[in-house]
Amino acid sequence: MTATPESAAKHPPQLAILPIIISGGSGSRLWPLSRKAFPKPFVALPDGSSLMAKTLARVADLPGVRDLLFVTNRDHYFLTRDAFADCASAPNLAAHYLLEPQGRNTAPAMVAAALWAQGQERLANISLLFLSADHLISDHAAFAAAVDQASALAQQGFLVTFGVQPTRPETGFGYIELGAALGMGHRVARFLEKPQREQAQAMLAQGGFLWNSGMFCMTAGTLLREVEQHAPAVLHAVLAAMESAQSNGDTTELHACFDAAPDISIDYALMERSQQAAVVSADFDWSDVGAWGAYGKLIPEDGQGNQLHCNSQVLIDSQRCMVHSPDRLTAMIGVEDLLVVDTPDALLIAHRDRDQEVKAVVQQLKSTGHSSVDLHVTAHRPWGTYTVLEEGERFKIKRIVVKPGQKLSLQMHHHRSEHWIVVSGAARIVNGEQEILILTDQSTYIPMGTAHRLENPGVIDLVMIEVQSGAYLGEDDIVRFSDIYGRSPERTDS
Repeated sequence: MTATPESAAKHPPQLAILPIIISGGSGSRLWPLSRKAFPKPFVALPDGSSLMAKTLARVADLPGVRDLLFVTNRDHYFLTRDAFADCASAPNLAAHYLLEPQGRNTAPAMVAAALWAQGQERLANISLLFLSADHLISDHAAFAAAVDQASALAQQGFLVTFGVQPTRPETGFGYIELGAALGMGHRVARFLEKPQREQAQAMLAQGGFLWNSGMFCMTAGTLLREVEQHAPAVLHAVLAAMESAQSNGDTTELHACFDAAPDISIDYALMERSQQAAVVSADFDWSDVGAWGAYGKLIPEDGQGNQLHCNSQVLIDSQRCMVHSPDRLTAMIGVEDLLVVDTPDALLIAHRDRDQEVKAVVQQLKSTGHSSVDLHVTAHRPWGTYTVLEEGERFKIKRIVVKPGQKLSLQMHHHRSEHWIVVSGAARIVNGEQEILILTDQSTYIPMGTAHRLENPGVIDLVMIEVQSGAYLGEDDIVRFSDIYGRSPERTDS
């Protein structure tokens, strides 16, 4: 049904919604902290929390919400589940997971979510609230009020986006020009891509423009009907992937044919083309923490305008610098306006005004196949983490942490042997035909070509040191025989 401004204005606010959290990007402008295998939503902020955790807390505070849908991929599935499990309000929500074989941008992701919702009788007609996993909003009450307004418009057949009041001539965001009033919001007159600074200054001075936040609210029926009209290729590809999807409990895994869907954002595919686009003004603080400048704003300044992530830095005669170096002492003398980000395997130094260009560094590293684009020294796995401590010719040393009750796949290696030493906790180990239990300060040896498995049967983390030795020590030297996490044999993670 197409709404009129009058009907929208008379429609009473309601909050019957399904929050849908989309998490798929890598946040390359926050490299080297954010990487493909551990992207921006899961990175710790200065206060120790993550953007995903804050998003979950914000959703949990919305009244009347009972279900929550995540749209992500298998690589980030277990990170997402862990984040949800750590959410204090998780017992009040039923989480569902829709897994993409490969990210195809927001339009296919949103269409897949709408098709999934239509298949759930109790969720088929309520408003769908699409949120990014990496937005920062601290005023939960104002957020809930804006969602209430957007849901009312969504129930009248509008495709609603949330516009943020601009506070500066930002060139890193898209803009929305306000059209006719709808009572709860406005029609969208037009969308504008990231402008040049002069144009951004002019729009700020003129008024009537909002930042495009990338959050949306609409019903599944409206979304699918409008997509069928304006982007049918997206709808048909996602329909095929949903028809052959595999469901297991709270998880639905889209078929590999999802990769055939056009790689296109919802803005290009639908919002800029539809006559039903509306915008609600988001009267709350908002940040996508899209670059290091935004991250720095979360850190208080010292007397010289410096923002220091922790106390392991010494700055002398230095002003307006942002330093993230939690693991190593960083000393700076007589410098100004620098961005310094230090991680165990990568160091970024840039002028603070050029933080948006970090993405170019990532693109150059990607073109050379550099591992720092995808992986940290510490890699996260469904069962825990491993950290490469040192490696050289024919050896690699790792610190392995296995969470209570978790176990690695039953596997073997063609080119390396392994020596395991338990530092704390207990390890149940399959070593060929043997099953043994080793405790703190004990060790075992896994010969090359021997099937083995590591399990933590205890209630505390199992911490151990692994020493690999062999002619080839790549992570792809693995033959997997069985795995409790459903990972296929050809995958090359442990």
